[in-house]
Amino acid sequence: MQQRITDDLDVLLDVLPPAIRERLHTLNRSSDLIEIILDLGRPPEARFSSSAVELLAQEVTEADIDFVIDRIGVFTEDNRAGIARTLHRISAIRNRQGKIVGLTCRVGRAVYGTIDIIEDIITSGQSILLLGRPGVGKTTLLREAARVLADQKKRVVIVDTSNEIGGDGDIPHPAIGRSRRMQVPTPSLQHEVMIEAVENHMPEVVIIDEIGRALEAEAARTIAERGVQLIGTAHGRTLDNLLLNPTLSDLVGGIESVTLSDEEARRRGTQKAVLERRAPPTFDVLIEIVDRQHLVVHHDVARAVDALLRGRQPAPETRLRDEQGAIIIERAEAWQEEVAPRSRNGDHRPGEGGHRPLLGDQRPLPLEKSFPAEAPRRPSGQVMRVFCYGIGQNRLRAAAQNLGVPIEITGELHNADIAITLKNYYRKRPQPIVDAEGRGIPVYVLRSNTVHQMEMLLADIFALKVASREPVSLALEEARQALEKVHAGAPVVELSPQPPEVRRQQHRLVRDANFISHSYGREPNRRVRVYRE
Repeated sequence: MQQRITDDLDVLLDVLPPAIRERLHTLNRSSDLIEIILDLGRPPEARFSSSAVELLAQEVTEADIDFVIDRIGVFTEDNRAGIARTLHRISAIRNRQGKIVGLTCRVGRAVYGTIDIIEDIITSGQSILLLGRPGVGKTTLLREAARVLADQKKRVVIVDTSNEIGGDGDIPHPAIGRSRRMQVPTPSLQHEVMIEAVENHMPEVVIIDEIGRALEAEAARTIAERGVQLIGTAHGRTLDNLLLNPTLSDLVGGIESVTLSDEEARRRGTQKAVLERRAPPTFDVLIEIVDRQHLVVHHDVARAVDALLRGRQPAPETRLRDEQGAIIIERAEAWQEEVAPRSRNGDHRPGEGGHRPLLGDQRPLPLEKSFPAEAPRRPSGQVMRVFCYGIGQNRLRAAAQNLGVPIEITGELHNADIAITLKNYYRKRPQPIVDAEGRGIPVYVLRSNTVHQMEMLLADIFALKVASREPVSLALEEARQALEKVHAGAPVVELSPQPPEVRRQQHRLVRDANFISHSYGREPNRRVRVYRE
């Protein structure tokens, strides 16, 4: 569907003082006008998508502010007002005595056709959370989703807290189609109207903008558990941010601290206190809105949250709209995710016979048996299942990621190809290690619990060659230059194709700079793209 924009801009301009209105007509930039700022004692200002322009040399007076107030609706408790049957929003700034001394007149636009980039998700019946910073287009997507679902003969009810979705006045804007709209008397009662919508009007879909309080998060869970599709928005940039928000983390299941037993902590290679997801997520799908043409989709919120809590990076789906309007869907590389299990049929275990090489210490341990220094070789593309006892699993994953080798950490000894432990644990002959030897599973003993020791072991098992560091340095320098370009305003910069181990270092560099990156394409042309936040 081709995009069509309706903004009713003339209606908004009619409420502005004549001099400001004429100046805006002279500029002739209505298509990218975002808002008009009127602050007492300062020149009026127009903000566009890429710049801001001072409209007049003279300062805004009380008469100018009163001129606007007399021509718009009543300000509610959240200091917002509107113009009947339009999507424009006027927000007030008050002084300590409650007098209005500033106005933000924001242009409201109904953009038909924007939902096509995620229409398959919207119409799937799943509950969806749209996440993004203010002004990125969350409400526009929400409004269009309401119209599309209502046109499919679904019973859609919008809980419109500030009349941003359906517009001001008693008659909603045509942009919401056949959806019904419930207005909220005060923002603090939004959660009650959410529950009322479900209990009184039998909706199939409930749409709510700006979930920001704990009571609203609880109401959202109640609605989702009643089998109603819920589509909502929240402020934030990424799923990681939402997990760190104590008020809204319940939307994705919440997190809690769990204390493990000594044996379980050793088996996992973690501390005894770990973070785990508390409950099933309220929303099935989470969509991060990077900008209006760039979305990041987490199709399984529960799995993504579990991955983050275990120190892995989920692999979301990225959807882009190019300059011709075509939609591009790509799945990012799971560069911090565990490798999927493979079939055990016909697998060859490394080092059959129970040899236990000692890495990092070439001398035999003062035990009954000695340990050869060379580990049996393993094909580089074959996944290796590892049972860990007393070693850091995240460190082992990091070592595997650094080398680009496929491993899977398993908690079941009978599924393991090898077992890895530390020298001080092996001396005590714990039962899992004794069982591994009894099953003929090779047990590898490390001198210390460091990434370097683990890299040496994996490099030996997978028969890796040490690569030259010069190409790596050039690739990292290219990533640094890309960060500078993105920081200067470029929306996306694509790097040269690199092998997996180099791409992982580029990803870390971008992440440390608080930018976003994903890998695209197929080997050997797979490369990293760097995005603005």
